[in-house]
Amino acid sequence: MQKGNIGVTTENIFPIIKKFLYSDHEIFLREIVSNAVDATQKLKTLSSMGEYKGELGDLTVRVSLNNDTITISDRGIGLTAEEIEKYINQIAFSGASDFLEKYKNDANAIIGHFGLGFYSSFMVSKKVEIVTKSYKEGAQAIKWSCDGSPEYTLTNADKEDRGTDIVLYIDDDCKEFLDTTRISSLLKKYCSFLPVPVSFGKKKEWKDGQQIETSEDNIINETNPLWTQKPNELKDEDYKSFYSKLYPMSDEPLFWIHLNVDYPFNLTGILYFPKVKSNIDLNKNKIQLYCNQVYVTDSVEGVVPDFLTLLHGVIDSPDIPLNVSRSYLQSDSNVKKISSHISKKSFRSFTVYF
Repeated sequence: MQKGNIGVTTENIFPIIKKFLYSDHEIFLREIVSNAVDATQKLKTLSSMGEYKGELGDLTVRVSLNNDTITISDRGIGLTAEEIEKYINQIAFSGASDFLEKYKNDANAIIGHFGLGFYSSFMVSKKVEIVTKSYKEGAQAIKWSCDGSPEYTLTNADKEDRGTDIVLYIDDDCKEFLDTTRISSLLKKYCSFLPVPVSFGKKKEWKDGQQIETSEDNIINETNPLWTQKPNELKDEDYKSFYSKLYPMSDEPLFWIHLNVDYPFNLTGILYFPKVKSNIDLNKNKIQLYCNQVYVTDSVEGVVPDFLTLLHGVIDSPDIPLNVSRSYLQSDSNVKKISSHISKKSFRSFTVYF
């Protein structure tokens, strides 16, 4: 068994994570599931390039609950002991103390600087385990464990299949995340359009007046959402159907624009112009911002011009800096270009419709 200290320049990074991210602690699930999806997509890429010649099989990412744990499992590329050391144990938080003092009143800047990823799991966990086996031939399965201090243990493990299991031992003050309904709602919020199937529990069906659990996985996401598809292959009914999924009980939109740009920035999405019956209907925060199909926020000030924030729909771009302050967003060159493009595209649609 190997023991060691996680490479941080502050004595303990975990209180920092909990202190500055407490109001957003639910996003741990988004981060861990997204990591599992990334690992799965990397394996698919290696397979398509001929660098992985084994079977892919079922690539579903699975989320499961136990009495005091949440487990997120994938069959992606997995990790070797060397990769654990590089990507988990060595966290390059240079000058963290000075940075915290400088940005102590701006939690979003903290998030943007450190990144969340795997370590967001410690916002809700008293202990985290990684059980993983690399896709590489002859790889030894390993188990990494940490209780929220800078110390960790690394041992060999019994795991036959490639991939990674992240096991979160939930803190006593975060037991809400052991509730099936709570996890289901978070998966729906953050993971509904991830590009790899994500399952949570089994499907249920009504039989003899009661719900019976079936043997079929309950897939919670749509892997190929409408905004990722080619506009010339879609019909009006496709757009209307997607709108009704996003905004149930709403009237049909007046019209919509399909955003699809890959240069000089990457931007996809669909913006709908809703029917407005009265001032009561003028609700903002109806545009959802995604990054590579991962939900980020519905607060898009700085990305969408103020006069267009009454629109509904989805914007997806890896070029929008996430989890940073609003002032930084407003000064970012890519964000300015994206905002300008949305304005021009919307104006052209307005003139055609009216």
